[in-house]
Amino acid sequence: MLKIGNFNAYKLSLDARGTDAWNARVTAVRELAPDILGLQEIVVDEDATPHEQWDVQAAETINAFAADCGLTATIPATPGRPHGVAMAANAHRAWYTALLWRPDAVGFVPGSYRPLGSPDFWHGLTTGAFDIGAAEPLSAASYHGDPFRPPGRAGETLRIKGLLRRTGGVKPAVVVGDFNAASAALRRLRWWQWRQKYYDAEPYLKQRHDDLEYQVQPNRIGKWWRRQLADRESTKNLLRGGYMVDAAAHLGVPWHPTVGHWPDGQGDPDPWGKRRIDLILVSRPVVPGLQEYGVQDSTAALAGSDHLIPWITVDPVKITAPEDRR
Repeated sequence: MLKIGNFNAYKLSLDARGTDAWNARVTAVRELAPDILGLQEIVVDEDATPHEQWDVQAAETINAFAADCGLTATIPATPGRPHGVAMAANAHRAWYTALLWRPDAVGFVPGSYRPLGSPDFWHGLTTGAFDIGAAEPLSAASYHGDPFRPPGRAGETLRIKGLLRRTGGVKPAVVVGDFNAASAALRRLRWWQWRQKYYDAEPYLKQRHDDLEYQVQPNRIGKWWRRQLADRESTKNLLRGGYMVDAAAHLGVPWHPTVGHWPDGQGDPDPWGKRRIDLILVSRPVVPGLQEYGVQDSTAALAGSDHLIPWITVDPVKITAPEDRR
Protein backbone atom coordinates (compact mmCIF):
# COMPACT_ATOMS: atom_id res chain seq x y z
CA MET A 1 0.00 0.00 0.00
CA LEU A 2 1.26 3.47 -0.94
CA LYS A 3 0.77 6.45 1.41
CA ILE A 4 0.67 9.95 -0.09
CA GLY A 5 0.39 13.16 1.95
CA ASN A 6 0.54 16.92 1.64
CA PHE A 7 2.07 19.50 3.95
CA ASN A 8 2.04 23.28 3.85
CA ALA A 9 4.85 23.70 6.37
CA TYR A 10 4.25 27.39 7.20
CA LYS A 11 7.18 29.45 5.92
CA LEU A 12 9.75 26.69 6.26
CA SER A 13 13.23 28.22 6.29
CA LEU A 14 16.70 26.85 6.86
CA ASP A 15 17.28 29.27 9.74
CA ALA A 16 14.59 27.43 11.71
CA ARG A 17 16.35 24.07 11.61
CA GLY A 18 16.65 22.69 15.11
CA THR A 19 13.95 24.92 16.59
CA ASP A 20 10.82 23.57 18.27
CA ALA A 21 8.74 24.54 15.24
CA TRP A 22 11.03 22.74 12.79
CA ASN A 23 11.20 19.67 15.02
CA ALA A 24 7.42 19.58 15.37
CA ARG A 25 7.05 19.57 11.59
CA VAL A 26 9.61 16.80 11.26
CA THR A 27 7.90 14.76 13.97
CA ALA A 28 4.52 15.15 12.26
CA VAL A 29 5.92 13.87 8.96
CA ARG A 30 7.77 10.98 10.61
CA GLU A 31 4.59 9.99 12.45
CA LEU A 32 2.75 9.87 9.14
CA ALA A 33 5.59 8.04 7.33
CA PRO A 34 4.46 8.95 3.78
CA ASP A 35 5.92 7.35 0.67
CA ILE A 36 5.27 10.55 -1.31
CA LEU A 37 4.81 14.00 0.22
CA GLY A 38 3.87 17.29 -1.42
CA LEU A 39 5.46 20.24 0.37
CA GLN A 40 4.59 23.95 0.18
CA GLU A 41 5.78 27.23 1.71
CA ILE A 42 9.51 26.72 1.63
CA VAL A 43 10.65 30.34 1.86
CA VAL A 44 13.85 32.33 1.42
CA ASP A 45 14.42 35.80 2.86
CA GLU A 46 14.15 37.88 -0.31
CA ASP A 47 15.54 41.05 1.27
CA ALA A 48 18.63 39.38 2.72
CA THR A 49 19.38 36.91 -0.10
CA PRO A 50 20.56 37.82 -3.62
CA HIS A 51 18.12 36.66 -6.26
CA GLU A 52 20.68 34.33 -7.81
CA GLN A 53 20.99 32.53 -4.46
CA TRP A 54 17.29 31.88 -3.90
CA ASP A 55 17.32 28.46 -5.53
CA VAL A 56 20.51 27.49 -3.72
CA GLN A 57 19.06 28.26 -0.30
CA ALA A 58 15.70 26.71 -1.11
CA ALA A 59 17.43 23.52 -2.23
CA GLU A 60 19.42 23.41 1.01
CA THR A 61 16.24 23.88 3.04
CA ILE A 62 14.35 21.14 1.20
CA ASN A 63 17.27 18.72 1.42
CA ALA A 64 17.66 19.38 5.16
CA PHE A 65 13.97 18.92 5.86
CA ALA A 66 13.75 15.80 3.71
CA ALA A 67 16.77 14.26 5.44
CA ASP A 68 15.37 14.99 8.90
CA CYS A 69 12.08 13.36 7.84
CA GLY A 70 13.77 10.25 6.42
CA LEU A 71 12.81 11.24 2.87
CA THR A 72 14.56 12.63 -0.18
CA ALA A 73 13.94 15.22 -2.89
CA THR A 74 17.12 14.50 -4.81
CA ILE A 75 17.08 14.15 -8.59
CA PRO A 76 19.92 14.17 -11.13
CA ALA A 77 21.28 17.67 -11.66
CA THR A 78 21.53 19.04 -15.19
CA PRO A 79 23.22 22.14 -16.61
CA GLY A 80 19.83 23.83 -16.84
CA ARG A 81 18.65 22.68 -13.41
CA PRO A 82 21.85 22.38 -11.42
CA HIS A 83 20.44 22.09 -7.90
CA GLY A 84 19.28 18.48 -8.13
CA VAL A 85 16.11 19.00 -6.07
CA ALA A 86 12.47 18.46 -7.11
CA MET A 87 11.25 22.00 -6.39
CA ALA A 88 9.66 24.98 -8.12
CA ALA A 89 9.02 28.69 -7.61
CA ASN A 90 7.55 31.40 -9.79
CA ALA A 91 10.86 33.28 -10.37
CA HIS A 92 9.54 36.53 -8.86
CA ARG A 93 8.98 35.35 -5.29
CA ALA A 94 11.10 33.06 -3.14
CA TRP A 95 8.25 30.75 -2.12
CA TYR A 96 8.73 27.16 -3.23
CA THR A 97 6.85 23.91 -3.59
CA ALA A 98 8.53 20.50 -3.63
CA LEU A 99 8.05 16.76 -3.90
CA LEU A 100 9.58 14.45 -1.29
CA TRP A 101 9.55 10.67 -1.30
CA ARG A 102 10.82 7.52 0.37
CA PRO A 103 13.45 6.08 -1.99
CA ASP A 104 13.11 2.52 -0.72
CA ALA A 105 9.36 2.59 -1.45
CA VAL A 106 9.04 4.41 -4.79
CA GLY A 107 11.37 5.33 -7.62
CA PHE A 108 11.48 8.79 -9.14
CA VAL A 109 11.25 8.40 -12.92
CA PRO A 110 14.33 9.94 -14.59
CA GLY A 111 13.50 12.89 -16.80
CA SER A 112 9.99 13.36 -15.35
CA TYR A 113 10.79 16.40 -13.19
CA ARG A 114 9.29 19.60 -14.49
CA PRO A 115 9.04 22.85 -12.48
CA LEU A 116 6.50 25.43 -13.60
CA GLY A 117 6.24 29.04 -12.45
CA SER A 118 5.03 32.40 -13.72
CA PRO A 119 2.96 33.31 -15.60
CA ASP A 120 1.09 30.04 -15.10
CA PHE A 121 1.35 29.80 -11.31
CA TRP A 122 1.38 32.32 -8.47
CA HIS A 123 3.50 29.80 -6.58
CA GLY A 124 5.62 27.23 -8.37
CA LEU A 125 4.19 23.86 -9.35
CA THR A 126 6.50 20.87 -8.85
CA THR A 127 5.74 17.89 -11.06
CA GLY A 128 7.26 14.47 -11.55
CA ALA A 129 6.42 10.79 -11.86
CA PHE A 130 7.02 7.78 -9.64
CA ASP A 131 7.41 4.09 -10.27
CA ILE A 132 5.04 2.61 -7.68
CA GLY A 133 4.70 -0.89 -9.09
CA ALA A 134 1.64 -0.10 -11.20
CA ALA A 135 1.30 -0.63 -14.94
CA GLU A 136 2.46 2.94 -15.54
CA PRO A 137 4.24 5.55 -13.41
CA LEU A 138 2.11 7.77 -11.21
CA SER A 139 2.31 11.45 -12.15
CA ALA A 140 2.38 13.76 -9.13
CA ALA A 141 2.04 17.50 -8.64
CA SER A 142 2.70 19.63 -5.55
CA TYR A 143 0.48 22.71 -5.87
CA HIS A 144 -0.04 25.96 -3.97
CA GLY A 145 -3.01 27.95 -5.22
CA ASP A 146 -3.13 31.68 -5.90
CA PRO A 147 -4.30 33.22 -2.60
CA PHE A 148 -5.63 36.48 -4.01
CA ARG A 149 -7.26 35.88 -7.42
CA PRO A 150 -10.09 33.37 -7.81
CA PRO A 151 -9.85 33.61 -11.63
CA GLY A 152 -6.11 33.00 -11.30
CA ARG A 153 -6.74 29.82 -9.30
CA ALA A 154 -9.14 28.60 -11.96
CA GLY A 155 -6.55 29.24 -14.65
CA GLU A 156 -3.92 27.38 -12.64
CA THR A 157 -6.00 24.23 -12.36
CA LEU A 158 -6.80 24.27 -16.06
CA ARG A 159 -3.05 24.35 -16.62
CA ILE A 160 -2.62 21.39 -14.28
CA LYS A 161 -5.35 19.58 -16.17
CA GLY A 162 -3.44 20.14 -19.38
CA LEU A 163 -0.31 18.62 -17.88
CA LEU A 164 -2.17 15.44 -16.94
CA ARG A 165 -4.21 14.96 -20.10
CA ARG A 166 -4.06 12.26 -22.69
CA THR A 167 -6.02 12.42 -25.93
CA GLY A 168 -9.53 12.47 -24.51
CA GLY A 169 -8.41 11.10 -21.14
CA VAL A 170 -6.12 11.46 -18.15
CA LYS A 171 -2.90 9.89 -16.89
CA PRO A 172 -2.71 8.03 -13.57
CA ALA A 173 -2.05 11.03 -11.36
CA VAL A 174 -2.32 12.66 -7.97
CA VAL A 175 -2.46 16.40 -7.29
CA VAL A 176 -1.81 17.44 -3.70
CA GLY A 177 -1.56 20.91 -2.27
CA ASP A 178 -2.84 23.95 -0.50
CA PHE A 179 -5.53 24.98 -2.97
CA ASN A 180 -6.39 28.16 -1.03
CA ALA A 181 -10.06 27.51 -1.82
CA ALA A 182 -12.96 25.29 -0.85
CA SER A 183 -13.49 22.13 -2.87
CA ALA A 184 -16.33 21.69 -5.35
CA ALA A 185 -16.63 17.99 -4.48
CA LEU A 186 -20.13 16.78 -3.68
CA ARG A 187 -21.29 14.50 -0.93
CA ARG A 188 -22.57 11.11 -1.97
CA LEU A 189 -26.28 11.24 -2.70
CA ARG A 190 -28.27 9.06 -0.27
CA TRP A 191 -31.54 7.44 -1.21
CA TRP A 192 -33.58 9.84 0.95
CA GLN A 193 -31.95 13.00 -0.46
CA TRP A 194 -33.33 14.79 -3.47
CA ARG A 195 -30.18 16.75 -4.33
CA GLN A 196 -26.50 16.63 -3.60
CA LYS A 197 -24.67 19.11 -1.40
CA TYR A 198 -21.05 20.15 -1.30
CA TYR A 199 -18.81 18.02 0.89
CA ASP A 200 -17.40 21.28 2.32
CA ALA A 201 -20.22 23.41 3.70
CA GLU A 202 -20.30 27.13 2.93
CA PRO A 203 -17.79 28.75 5.34
CA TYR A 204 -18.33 32.45 4.61
CA LEU A 205 -22.05 33.02 5.04
CA LYS A 206 -21.80 35.07 8.25
CA GLN A 207 -18.33 36.56 7.82
CA ARG A 208 -17.74 40.29 7.38
CA HIS A 209 -14.20 41.36 6.51
CA ASP A 210 -12.19 42.82 3.63
CA ASP A 211 -10.57 39.53 2.60
CA LEU A 212 -13.84 37.96 1.46
CA GLU A 213 -13.25 39.03 -2.13
CA TYR A 214 -10.43 36.47 -2.36
CA GLN A 215 -12.73 33.57 -1.50
CA VAL A 216 -16.34 34.51 -2.29
CA GLN A 217 -18.06 34.52 -5.67
CA PRO A 218 -18.10 38.01 -7.24
CA ASN A 219 -21.05 40.30 -6.45
CA ARG A 220 -22.00 38.27 -3.37
CA ILE A 221 -19.87 40.02 -0.74
CA GLY A 222 -21.66 41.92 2.01
CA LYS A 223 -25.09 41.77 0.37
CA TRP A 224 -27.73 40.62 2.84
CA TRP A 225 -30.05 39.46 0.04
CA ARG A 226 -27.40 37.23 -1.57
CA ARG A 227 -25.65 34.33 0.14
CA GLN A 228 -21.86 34.68 0.33
CA LEU A 229 -21.01 31.49 -1.54
CA ALA A 230 -17.45 30.22 -1.80
CA ASP A 231 -15.65 30.39 -5.12
CA ARG A 232 -15.02 26.75 -6.11
CA GLU A 233 -14.11 27.15 -9.77
CA SER A 234 -10.54 25.92 -9.42
CA THR A 235 -11.46 22.43 -8.26
CA LYS A 236 -14.48 22.29 -10.56
CA ASN A 237 -12.05 22.24 -13.47
CA LEU A 238 -10.29 19.13 -12.16
CA LEU A 239 -13.38 17.32 -10.87
CA ARG A 240 -15.54 17.87 -13.96
CA GLY A 241 -16.77 14.63 -15.49
CA GLY A 242 -14.86 12.52 -12.98
CA TYR A 243 -11.51 13.60 -14.50
CA MET A 244 -10.29 13.59 -10.91
CA VAL A 245 -11.98 12.98 -7.56
CA ASP A 246 -11.48 14.61 -4.19
CA ALA A 247 -10.29 11.67 -2.07
CA ALA A 248 -12.08 12.71 1.13
CA ALA A 249 -15.44 13.25 -0.54
CA HIS A 250 -15.14 10.17 -2.76
CA LEU A 251 -14.50 7.89 0.20
CA GLY A 252 -17.23 9.60 2.23
CA VAL A 253 -15.13 10.04 5.37
CA PRO A 254 -16.23 12.47 8.11
CA TRP A 255 -15.31 16.06 7.31
CA HIS A 256 -12.14 17.37 8.99
CA PRO A 257 -10.60 20.86 8.62
CA THR A 258 -6.99 21.32 7.60
CA VAL A 259 -6.69 24.96 8.73
CA GLY A 260 -8.16 27.16 11.45
CA HIS A 261 -6.52 25.50 14.45
CA TRP A 262 -4.02 28.34 15.01
CA PRO A 263 -5.54 31.38 16.76
CA ASP A 264 -4.65 34.86 15.54
CA GLY A 265 -1.23 35.82 16.79
CA GLN A 266 0.25 32.34 16.54
CA GLY A 267 0.78 32.64 12.80
CA ASP A 268 -0.60 34.91 10.11
CA PRO A 269 -3.97 36.50 10.96
CA ASP A 270 -6.74 34.09 9.95
CA PRO A 271 -10.22 35.60 9.42
CA TRP A 272 -11.56 32.43 7.81
CA GLY A 273 -12.09 29.94 10.63
CA LYS A 274 -11.96 26.18 10.15
CA ARG A 275 -11.76 25.10 6.51
CA ARG A 276 -10.49 22.23 4.39
CA ILE A 277 -8.31 23.84 1.72
CA ASP A 278 -5.48 21.28 1.67
CA LEU A 279 -6.68 18.68 -0.81
CA ILE A 280 -5.69 15.40 -2.40
CA LEU A 281 -7.16 14.75 -5.84
CA VAL A 282 -6.59 11.56 -7.80
CA SER A 283 -7.31 10.97 -11.48
CA ARG A 284 -9.84 8.55 -12.91
CA PRO A 285 -7.40 5.64 -13.41
CA VAL A 286 -6.24 5.89 -9.77
CA VAL A 287 -9.73 5.92 -8.22
CA PRO A 288 -10.12 2.11 -8.05
CA GLY A 289 -6.91 1.96 -6.01
CA LEU A 290 -7.96 4.63 -3.52
CA GLN A 291 -8.27 2.99 -0.10
CA GLU A 292 -8.11 5.45 2.81
CA TYR A 293 -8.15 9.17 3.59
CA GLY A 294 -7.22 10.91 6.81
CA VAL A 295 -5.83 14.12 8.31
CA GLN A 296 -2.73 14.02 10.49
CA ASP A 297 -3.75 16.03 13.56
CA SER A 298 -1.32 14.82 16.20
CA THR A 299 0.10 17.16 18.84
CA ALA A 300 3.18 17.71 16.67
CA ALA A 301 1.11 18.43 13.56
CA LEU A 302 -1.07 20.93 15.41
CA ALA A 303 1.99 22.72 16.77
CA GLY A 304 4.17 22.62 13.65
CA SER A 305 2.11 24.49 11.07
CA ASP A 306 -1.11 26.39 10.45
CA HIS A 307 -1.97 23.60 7.99
CA LEU A 308 -2.55 19.96 8.91
CA ILE A 309 -1.46 17.06 6.71
CA PRO A 310 -4.11 15.23 4.65
CA TRP A 311 -3.11 11.77 3.42
CA ILE A 312 -4.37 8.84 1.40
CA THR A 313 -3.41 5.25 0.82
CA VAL A 314 -3.48 3.74 -2.66
CA ASP A 315 -3.22 0.13 -3.80
CA PRO A 316 -1.02 0.27 -6.93
CA VAL A 317 -2.31 -3.09 -8.16
CA LYS A 318 -5.83 -1.67 -8.50
CA ILE A 319 -4.87 1.32 -10.63
CA THR A 320 -6.49 0.81 -14.02
CA ALA A 321 -4.85 0.90 -17.43
CA PRO A 322 -4.19 4.40 -18.81
CA GLU A 323 -7.01 5.97 -20.77
CA ASP A 324 -7.07 6.90 -24.42
CA ARG A 325 -10.52 8.14 -25.47
CA ARG A 326 -9.91 8.97 -29.09
